[in-house]
Amino acid sequence: MKISDIEVRVCRAKRPDFAAERLRDSYAESFEFLVVTLTTDEGVSATSFGFAADRGGMMAAEIAAYALKPFFLGRDPFFREKNWQDFRRYDRSLRHTPMYSFGPFDIACWLIGAQAAGQPLYKYLGAYRDRVPVYASSLRHTTPDAYVAEALATKARGWPAYKVHPPGDFGFDLEVQRAIRTAVGPDYPLMSDPGPAYDLEQAMRMGRELEKLSYLWLEEPLFDEGFHALRELTRALDIPICGTEVLNKHPYSVAECIATRVVDIVRADVSWSGGITAVMKTANLAEAFGVRCEIHTTIYHPLELVNLHCCAAIQNCTYLELLVPESYFAFGLKQPLRIADGCAVLPDGPGLGIEYDWDFIDNATYHKL
Repeated sequence: MKISDIEVRVCRAKRPDFAAERLRDSYAESFEFLVVTLTTDEGVSATSFGFAADRGGMMAAEIAAYALKPFFLGRDPFFREKNWQDFRRYDRSLRHTPMYSFGPFDIACWLIGAQAAGQPLYKYLGAYRDRVPVYASSLRHTTPDAYVAEALATKARGWPAYKVHPPGDFGFDLEVQRAIRTAVGPDYPLMSDPGPAYDLEQAMRMGRELEKLSYLWLEEPLFDEGFHALRELTRALDIPICGTEVLNKHPYSVAECIATRVVDIVRADVSWSGGITAVMKTANLAEAFGVRCEIHTTIYHPLELVNLHCCAAIQNCTYLELLVPESYFAFGLKQPLRIADGCAVLPDGPGLGIEYDWDFIDNATYHKL
């Protein structure tokens, strides 16, 4: 079987209600993304969504079309490991594609395999479980009350944890995190992801305050590549430091972070880390060292669904992360992700197990390559 055709769509999902909330430093009222379809000479095809940065759809598509598409055409989608190893050399030959470029092509190859086997992706990978606890991951709000209300709503829904993304002002961030702990009680799991917002001294102080508040982890308080300063945090603090989600070249870059205790918990996802192959390699590497690999949100639910399948095949991952409100990001699938009793339930159909909403994709497409 050979890949005989590749279609790259550039899409835009308008979300005019999103302007009131803040996702990192973006105020975009629409999300741009790719939809990549691989078709084989035997008529088998599979599709994956792809990240496209902040309003960077055309840039991401041109990289996919002119660097990834020539690489994958004519290749066997079942030779995923060979494709992975060959691409490392190919990319090093002065291509240097962004960290999110390889992911959708790798995902589509895995889906071709799972579909051919007639298995849901997580069983094709090797299932560990068929439901995964979900935590709500906040956007950035302007008042402590907004965070508190969201955390209480998350707890009331039966979701087992809440992660706050404070805006990065030390005093305000601490006020928010204290207010949330007071509101939800002493035992409800909370995490903090400011990042990266602080210098080393501030991160140390914040970590000590979060220890008093019994937060589960402090995520990316410094830039992921700040290895020396992060080692100082992991050495001095009891609260686990979580990171590596924006390091390129998983799992190789993550190996040093684990071996020298740059972080206590590593991160990976199918969008930014290099597809399913990279996530499973990173998770298995971490497991060998007794380290957790907590899967990072991919933002859009068609990619979150791929993350979910990986989570179900990984022993050392506690949660699936979903940004809230989910309505901003729950597009592109015919049925929503099923959540019951605080857990995301794995679908049983072949491949992803939930069909894409092609009417939505067609309407969102504004260019093809």
